[in-house]
Amino acid sequence: MAVTSRLHHVIESQQFSRALLEDLIARADEIKREPQRFIGRMAGQVMAALFYEPSTRTRLSFEAAMLRLGGQTMGTDNAREFSSAAKGETLEDTIRIVSGYADVIVLRHSEEGAARRAAAVSGVPVINAGDGPGQHPTQALLDLYTIRDELGRIDGVRVALVGDLANGRTVRSLTYLLSKFKDVKVWFVAPPQVAMRDDLKAHLDEHHVPWVETADLDSVLPDVDVVYMTRIQKERFADPEVYNALKGVYRIDGAALARMRKYAILMHPLPRVDEIAPEVDADPRAAYFRQARNGLHIRMALLDRLLT
Repeated sequence: MAVTSRLHHVIESQQFSRALLEDLIARADEIKREPQRFIGRMAGQVMAALFYEPSTRTRLSFEAAMLRLGGQTMGTDNAREFSSAAKGETLEDTIRIVSGYADVIVLRHSEEGAARRAAAVSGVPVINAGDGPGQHPTQALLDLYTIRDELGRIDGVRVALVGDLANGRTVRSLTYLLSKFKDVKVWFVAPPQVAMRDDLKAHLDEHHVPWVETADLDSVLPDVDVVYMTRIQKERFADPEVYNALKGVYRIDGAALARMRKYAILMHPLPRVDEIAPEVDADPRAAYFRQARNGLHIRMALLDRLLT
């Protein structure tokens, strides 16, 4: 998709210019500060949510965003089983049909590239809500918004991305957005089996963003402003033995918190399994529940930008 200041489909993080990101962040701030101003802006418009993979936060925050803007929603929680996909209908045919019923389609799919295929045939905007191990651009938007909201800046931020980086669509999408800003540095913290893919490292090199690759989380914690934890994703492993060997490899507990900077924040796209101990939740640096709530405001801002 072309990088532009205008939006039609939202497929990948590379679409967003810094100016557009700053515009969306400012609009989300407005919505959070004065929600009554945005009531009814989507009146008469319909959002279709097609989720071929499970979702809680993304699905509900998109629905809440549309409803709070005055629009309506429809869709299915498990489109793989409870849609005509179960009868063999192609994704393209499903999108052609649904785009005749709705003003915007929010799509989650297990296959990387599915959102791009959907956009190619849709008559209405398609928003990628996660396509397998590919990208999750609206999660990256709320992540970026959270960093700015918590730290007051994005330029100059030091970020550690931790866990399953090979299959982690959230960390891939966020890294693309971070590359739009100045003096950013990224640490990729992962076991070799799930290290960040080379295409994204090449992107950072191209944009002169320094990065470090390591498997040692403890050594990184004192040096960063943001620790972005992710779970080892069981559903992405064909071999259960490989998953079992990697699960629990990183864990943030009280001892790990003590190594972090006093002002640093701990983020997680959720759901968590055991990579963040419950004792951490009470620490003010634990930003992940605030991060999830930010999904409502940034998705309201995105829908408002797309449909008005």
